[in-house]
Amino acid sequence: MHISYCFILTIFRLSTIKLMISQYIEASILAFIQGFSEFIPISSSAHLILISKFYDFNIGSLQLDISLHLGSLLAIIFYFRNDLFNITKNKHLFSLIILGSLPLIFIGYIFFTTGLIDYFRNLKIIAWTTLIFGLLLFFADRSQIKQKLDVNLNYKSIIIIGLFQVLAIIPGVSRSGIVITASRLLSFDRVDSSKIAFYLSIPALAGASVLGIRNILENNINFNLIFLFSIIFSFFISYLTIKYFIIYVKKFDLKFFVYYRIFLALVLFVIIYS
Repeated sequence: MHISYCFILTIFRLSTIKLMISQYIEASILAFIQGFSEFIPISSSAHLILISKFYDFNIGSLQLDISLHLGSLLAIIFYFRNDLFNITKNKHLFSLIILGSLPLIFIGYIFFTTGLIDYFRNLKIIAWTTLIFGLLLFFADRSQIKQKLDVNLNYKSIIIIGLFQVLAIIPGVSRSGIVITASRLLSFDRVDSSKIAFYLSIPALAGASVLGIRNILENNINFNLIFLFSIIFSFFISYLTIKYFIIYVKKFDLKFFVYYRIFLALVLFVIIYS
C-alpha cells in the first residue's frame, strides 16, 4: 500500500514538473514573439497565428498578456530613459507623445470595449494587411529625407502619424510598421522614424497594461512566478530588439522587412487556401 502511494505521488510530481516546464517554454516563445515583433515593422498577430497552427498553446491568459506588455514597456522606458526622464528638457516631446497617442487610445478603447475588434481577427484579413502594408512600407521608405525629429516633429506631423497609427488596431498591420511608414512618408529618416514608433509605443503598451491589470483586480486573480519570468524575458528580448534595430536602420534600408512580410503573407495564404 505504501509503495503504491509513493509511486502515485512520484507520478504526480513528475507530471507537475513536466507541466511547469511546458508552461515556461510556452511563456518563453510568446515573450520572444512579443519582445521581437513589437518594435520592428512586422506583424506580431500574424506570427502568433502562424505559430499556433503548429503548436497548441495552453498557457494563454490575461495575466500572461499583461506580463509580456509590461516587459516591453519597461524595456522601451529603460532604453530611452535619458530622453524620457529629463522632463524639463523634453516637455515638448512628452506633449507630442501624448497627442500622437490619443487617436489610438480613443478609437482602440471603443473597438475593444464594444467587441468590434473581433470582426478583424480573421486570418484572411491578417494575410492581406501583412502584404498590403508591407508594400506601403516599401514605397514609403523611398521618400527623400528632409525632416529631423528634433527640429521638424511638430503637432501637425504627430497628429498625422497618430491617425496612421489607428490602423494598427487591425491585426496584421503592425503598429511600429505603420508608424515608421507614416514617418517616412513625412520625410523623416529611418532612425528618427523608428524613434517615433518607439516613443508612441509607450502609451499604447501602458494603456493595454492598465486595462489588463484592472480586469485582474476585478476578478481577484493572482500573479505567480511564471508571469514574473515572462516580464523579465520579454524585457530582455525587447531591449535587445530596440538596440539592434536602431543599429540596423542606421546602415540599411527596410527592404528586408518588406520582403519578409511578403513571404509571411504568402505562407498565410497557403494556410488559408490549402
